[in-house]
Amino acid sequence: MRALVWLRRDLRTIDNTALIRAMDKVEQSSGANKGLIALFTVTQKQWQEHAVSAMQQQLIFRRLQALTRELAELKVPLHIEVVDSYQDCGSLIAQLCERMSIEHVFANSDYEFNEQQRDEQVKSRLESDNIGFTLCADKCVFAPGSILNKQGSYFKVFTPFKNSWLQRFDPAQLVVRKPVALATNGLFDARQALELPSNIDDSQVVHNNTTHNNATENWQVDTQSIINQLRLFSFQKANNYHDNRDVPSIKGTSQLSPYLALGMLSVRQCIARLLNGRHPQQLSEGEQTWLSELIWREFYQHLIYFQPKLCKGANFVAWCNNIRWQGDIEHLKSWQQGTTGYPIVDAAMKQLNQTGWMHNRLRMIVASFLSKDLLLDWRFGERYFMSQLVDGDFAANNGGWQWSASTGCDAQPYFRIFNPISQGKKFDPQGEFVKQWLPELQSVPDKYIHSPWLWEEFASLDYPDPIVDHKKQRQRALQMYKEAKNSEC
Repeated sequence: MRALVWLRRDLRTIDNTALIRAMDKVEQSSGANKGLIALFTVTQKQWQEHAVSAMQQQLIFRRLQALTRELAELKVPLHIEVVDSYQDCGSLIAQLCERMSIEHVFANSDYEFNEQQRDEQVKSRLESDNIGFTLCADKCVFAPGSILNKQGSYFKVFTPFKNSWLQRFDPAQLVVRKPVALATNGLFDARQALELPSNIDDSQVVHNNTTHNNATENWQVDTQSIINQLRLFSFQKANNYHDNRDVPSIKGTSQLSPYLALGMLSVRQCIARLLNGRHPQQLSEGEQTWLSELIWREFYQHLIYFQPKLCKGANFVAWCNNIRWQGDIEHLKSWQQGTTGYPIVDAAMKQLNQTGWMHNRLRMIVASFLSKDLLLDWRFGERYFMSQLVDGDFAANNGGWQWSASTGCDAQPYFRIFNPISQGKKFDPQGEFVKQWLPELQSVPDKYIHSPWLWEEFASLDYPDPIVDHKKQRQRALQMYKEAKNSEC
């Protein structure tokens, strides 16, 4: 048998369900004409439509170089093809299958609406050519549809979802499979296996008006380095995760999100390393908090599967469609550039723009500020984040934004509005993080670091006045949401 494994956001060899099933299928087949190739499709216009950041694109290309070598060790060549959009994938794969006598294509399921449509189109095209197409459940520990409430419907609140997830979870069944190199592969040419196509380089990166330098050197791309980072976090930082994860001036988070977003690391690898042979009930408070964050990721994956409208820019909560966003669109640019006059917001946006990453607590603060202080549609922020983030993941990003804007599934109540001043004082009391990203505030005393306009020497600073008054905007936001909710039919 000859097979093809189509890699998408699962750029790894370890614990890659589709890859391992394809390898098993080839090994178990009879006959001398065995073969397996891996394929990655660069869909540039689709990436642009989805606002995939230049940082993430660069990380993808760097990872493909490492993945080419890792697959070669398994005697599997990686083919990289460039097409415009998902609509072109069916023809491309069909032609590749015809040219190489491929009988079956394997891939791991994606749950976003466009991606599901893509796979349906590819399946239809291949089956018309009598070529098999198998989608594998890989992205989540429990695939969407396997965690349901007593009514047989999907969960709309996280805590019951998490409880059901934990009740069903059996550590003994958590298997992280490592592939074994194929004995023979008629499609593997050792002389060409380590050569990336000449048309894959930085010129392929679609820029989205980014202000950062597009450098991804801080993120590892070889599997061993990524696993080492997971081990380091699990053994040294996870215990204190519940205390340190909200403090942006220290590295208290795992910073594994770029690897999870691109599938360079699987959620099963993360959980297996965290448990290290234990049951979830035996985890410390910090470890359990991190496990909850991983389950949140699954919760959002399940949501986009059951509610494809989320992939089309819709609010999850129906009455939120009545919200009349009253903000000044000119303020959007100030928010994007980190010039709002609120230090914790501005420092967070500077971090995002320069590194492609933002601390999770800060993501909530700046999202709340955009929707509830500036009274601007959360969709502006959602898309801007995707255009900048190195760890951009649609489900997690959409879920986070709708949670902050109180329009989403199990979101914070609309009357809960983060105060950027008190949030700064609570999580960055000495302004260490603020001063790192806003050096113009170095001379500001700690007492005024989160409200520098109150400092008597504020006029000497090269820093803007607040573009809005938080107290006034809070009242406007409450009225805006209340009117929308009261107009619900």
